[in-house]
Amino acid sequence: MLRPFSKMHGLGNDFIVFDATQQPLELNQKQRLALADRHFGVGCDQILVVEASPKPDVDFGYRIFNADGGEVEQCGNGARCFARFVVNKGLSNKRKWLVQTASGIIHLYLTDDEQVRVNMGVPRFAPAQIPFNAPQQQPRYVLRVNEQKYTVGVVSMGNPHVVLLVDDVERAPVAELGALLEHHPAFPQRVNTGFLQIINRQQLKLRVFERGTGETMACGTGACAAAVIARLWGLSDETIHIQLKGGDLTIQWTGEGEPVWMTGAAVAVFDGWIDLEQFK
Repeated sequence: MLRPFSKMHGLGNDFIVFDATQQPLELNQKQRLALADRHFGVGCDQILVVEASPKPDVDFGYRIFNADGGEVEQCGNGARCFARFVVNKGLSNKRKWLVQTASGIIHLYLTDDEQVRVNMGVPRFAPAQIPFNAPQQQPRYVLRVNEQKYTVGVVSMGNPHVVLLVDDVERAPVAELGALLEHHPAFPQRVNTGFLQIINRQQLKLRVFERGTGETMACGTGACAAAVIARLWGLSDETIHIQLKGGDLTIQWTGEGEPVWMTGAAVAVFDGWIDLEQFK
């Protein structure tokens, strides 16, 4: 049976999006891996499944699967594509939505200039909530990787992130160090790694190695995590612009206990149909 899908991207972070609001969809591990494969499938960083509301006080449900087939809690660029998808497919005539994710409810808004603004929730710093193996919460931690020590910030934006400062993101060892940190024993559920360069208090540059995917063109939750750590360390203002490989995001965070707001574009690339049975 053929199943419709949309290919979308948020700043080059690309997605396969399925509508499961009327016809439920359960993808097994083999199907997820095959769909994400860029040679034998459609190809993507993540698969997004738009579901009917799981309870009366939210508009939709939302599931996210990384390219390695694993389900994850949150995806900022995916959230923006989610909003554009439900509008493009006529699933909603609203301009703001409450959406249930594995990490909780997120708030999405379609702006007057057709960008998507997302309330990404309050960042969590307590090690047990990230999760992160540390005896107590600190603004900075030191991690040892292959006899090297790195000073990092650690935060959850619904998914775990570690952020470290670099002098030049273009020269940063993103693939090598990102892979090592992803599987560092301090992170029981693995971790996304942000390599952050400070340009000035309003401008940051970032590259992100995402768990289960590798480096992506952009990472929304990674941008939020980097903005939070930069402000926590006194290096940035409340509103900043983050330059990623795929484009720019605007992030706002007023401080601890407050939600992080992310604004950026979401683009529909093409629609298609695929026989999922071939991948079983």
